[in-house]
Amino acid sequence: MAKDTTNFKVAADNRRARFDYEIGEVFEAGIMLTGTEVKSLRSGKSTIGESYVSVDRKGEVWLINATIPEYLQGNRFNHEPKRPRKLLLREREIVKLAQAIEREGMTIVPLKVYFNEKGRAKIEIAIARGKKLHDKRETEKQRDWNREKSRLMKENR
Repeated sequence: MAKDTTNFKVAADNRRARFDYEIGEVFEAGIMLTGTEVKSLRSGKSTIGESYVSVDRKGEVWLINATIPEYLQGNRFNHEPKRPRKLLLREREIVKLAQAIEREGMTIVPLKVYFNEKGRAKIEIAIARGKKLHDKRETEKQRDWNREKSRLMKENR
């Protein structure tokens, strides 16, 4: 597996999404955060495992149910941990996401939250289709075979 050489710090990762969904097109979006949310994200204790992305009627994209815990040192101006957060995308990307939701079985899944080279919080979202049970079994079988194959190759050296 190739090592990712990009220079960013991952704040939250949704590893379960790649198992539960067939990942289609991937987008990078900005997140509108308050000051204490940024500080809390940098500590790396946030979760996006049970979150999802929604497009409303006004053409705005929202991250729903993501947990960014309260910043412990932020006394008076702390934030709500599970509040909806607006995502910043280009107009044509929003239209593409809205059309994908209208199609049968498609959903928008957050994959990871990270800080880019400039120190800005970004989220990677993807258009995905839910996998059936037999597809999940096939993925698990392929993963086990790859693990066994690498073990056998290591023994033959």
